[in-house]
Amino acid sequence: MEDLNRLPGSVPSPCVRNCCLDDQDICLGCYRTISEITGWSGADNHQRNEILARCQQRREQRRRGANKQHSWLHKNINKIK
Repeated sequence: MEDLNRLPGSVPSPCVRNCCLDDQDICLGCYRTISEITGWSGADNHQRNEILARCQQRREQRRRGANKQHSWLHKNINKIK
């Protein structure tokens, strides 16, 4: 089987070499699940684009969650002191 990462026109891996999994087994570097990471090399471009769309959704959800947490902390910092 050919390595799809090396074919011209193939969707490149989103890996940023910052592999660290959260408690839901999602990489904090690229936001892929374990199954998406291990299945990447066998995925066609359509499947890869679907994975990338899910990664983008996860990234945005995490940022929204972090912003809410920061906002709460900012509003309540004096109560904590």
